[in-house]
Amino acid sequence: MDFLLNSFDTTDLVVVTIIGAIGLYFFFKYQSEPAAKMPTGMVPVQQNTTESKTDTSFVSRMIAEKRQVLILFGSQTGTAEEVAGRLAKDLVRYGKKALVMDPEEIEADDFEKITKIENPLLILCVATYGEGDPTDNAQALYEHVTNNEIDLTGVKYAVFALGNKTYEHFNAVGKVFDSRLEELGATRVYEIGLGDDDANLEEDFMRWREGFLPSLAATFGWELSNDGSSDRQYRLEIVEDPAAAVFKGEYGRIGAFEKQRPPFDQKNPFLSKVVAHSELHTPASERNCKHIEFSLEGSHIRYEAGDHLAVFPTNDSTLVERLGKLIDIDLSVVFKLINTDEESSKRHPFPCPCSYQTALTHYVDICAPVKSHVLKALVEYTTDEEQKKTLTLLSSASEEGLHKYSQFVGKERRSIVDILEYFDTCKPPIDYLLELLPRLQARYYSISSSPKKDSTNVSITAVLTKYNIGDRLIKGVCTNYLNGLSVGSPSPIFVRKSTMRLPHRTITPIICIGPGTGLAPFRGFLQEKAWQKAQGKEIGDIVLFFGCRTPEKDYIYQNELEQYKSDGIITDLHLAFSRYTDKKVYVQDLLWENRERVFDLIQNKNANIYVCGDARNMARDVQNTFLKMFVELGGVEADAAQTQFKQLERMRRYQADVWS
Repeated sequence: MDFLLNSFDTTDLVVVTIIGAIGLYFFFKYQSEPAAKMPTGMVPVQQNTTESKTDTSFVSRMIAEKRQVLILFGSQTGTAEEVAGRLAKDLVRYGKKALVMDPEEIEADDFEKITKIENPLLILCVATYGEGDPTDNAQALYEHVTNNEIDLTGVKYAVFALGNKTYEHFNAVGKVFDSRLEELGATRVYEIGLGDDDANLEEDFMRWREGFLPSLAATFGWELSNDGSSDRQYRLEIVEDPAAAVFKGEYGRIGAFEKQRPPFDQKNPFLSKVVAHSELHTPASERNCKHIEFSLEGSHIRYEAGDHLAVFPTNDSTLVERLGKLIDIDLSVVFKLINTDEESSKRHPFPCPCSYQTALTHYVDICAPVKSHVLKALVEYTTDEEQKKTLTLLSSASEEGLHKYSQFVGKERRSIVDILEYFDTCKPPIDYLLELLPRLQARYYSISSSPKKDSTNVSITAVLTKYNIGDRLIKGVCTNYLNGLSVGSPSPIFVRKSTMRLPHRTITPIICIGPGTGLAPFRGFLQEKAWQKAQGKEIGDIVLFFGCRTPEKDYIYQNELEQYKSDGIITDLHLAFSRYTDKKVYVQDLLWENRERVFDLIQNKNANIYVCGDARNMARDVQNTFLKMFVELGGVEADAAQTQFKQLERMRRYQADVWS
């Protein structure tokens, strides 16, 4: 304030005082004048009145368009959205046009208005994210349904849940919706479907769908009009004008990357530049692990240690070229795909107009194992009878078909390129292929930096996915995209908030357990703790359990960790090497060896526990080690140990960021 006063002279202060006095005079003058003194002919505008407000809710739209079915999807990676679209297409076979919506597009308070629809059917396709949480786009709807006593009497519903059994809260969100809707008066028309991405989610969906559709037909008295194998949702329009504005990889609007406008999110990512790109494994390692830093300069993006960075990858250009040759197309052709349902809010399946090259590079996933409905659609465009029979079998829900699909497509990871090479008489039109293939989604990585150290850059740590199945090389879409970047390369990104957070009190001890790239968020934590200490704040003990194969190959950020230990930031550094000696040592082994120290920090110093990395084995083994620790050192029974563990989770003193 002294600085501000010193920057004004006497004349400035007089002028400011006069302006303020005039402003106050007119404010009170017009506050006190009645509305009747408005100039003749002017009518006061009535705002927010029931009479003048246009009803734009999903209900008014369903009534106007004579739609009976509402399908909502809670999707983090696009799979639930894809399943919702497939179900909508199935319902066309019964003469029904479902309204497919993102829950974010509806006001949560309007949800119960679905009862105004005649004999309504609600289908929820919802994924569970993180530690039993709803996806970002379903959060508001989830909270509304679980926290309010609304009346859904007369609504029929079904739920297909998407999850992963390696996580503790398997399909928790779908199960909550399924039970809660019944509590609120809705009638379940078919049992909940539980998709397991760790095993074979496509098979789970096929089995559920096989019973669900006939059940719907029986409940509503619907009759099948066609088999739906060749129903088209979009029509092709070639853009002949060479001067037409086209998308070149943007997601929200043409030219978005040239003139970037915040805020930046999934629909409007920030085109960042790579400012650092290095290999973390030594030359002796058979694998690769990359440290990559992206610039946030000029973006106004803020993040915290523990958040996630989303990266939009592109497909490998050689795969795009191979696919173009397989179906004999000119990749430079510019086109649009336009929804045949003129009432649909989804005009295009991805940004249009664009070239085939752009669509196959930026917008559709050509590397994922092909879904069964795509195989079914390909039958029509296959000339060899034996190949037709095989494709028909692979796309069927019979036991033989599901088994063959699981092996040939699922376990052997056959993409659309692999399928078209194997079934060489199959030549589908490119526009139909683009309609059928799923969208290429952003991939999420734990941020391995803290803005306290440098708010202009954000870093991630990623192991390159690359392996062989027979004579075919399988490459992870995003990690190989990241591997191909270099300093100066542009890349679309955005930050997704996480629930993993350091304790508010700097003196609270933390116990971090993160083998491999599970170290990523803890590197950010360590940067933040070092900054706190440099600011003169007292910091609590930091116990870090890190694991890798050998110190000579994949001990990532070794110099940094040893420096943090030398500087007193890390108080206890425990290293588990699984391939260094005859005996394999994992982080959970060292956790048990140091159980007395760890238990003391938890019980007597209110330490927070953080786990990051593999969900399938490590996270579960670490959890079991803590339970065993509570039994032995806490002197309690197994049930009480479980209760204690759950209490730590509820208090956010046990936080996990794991993946399978």
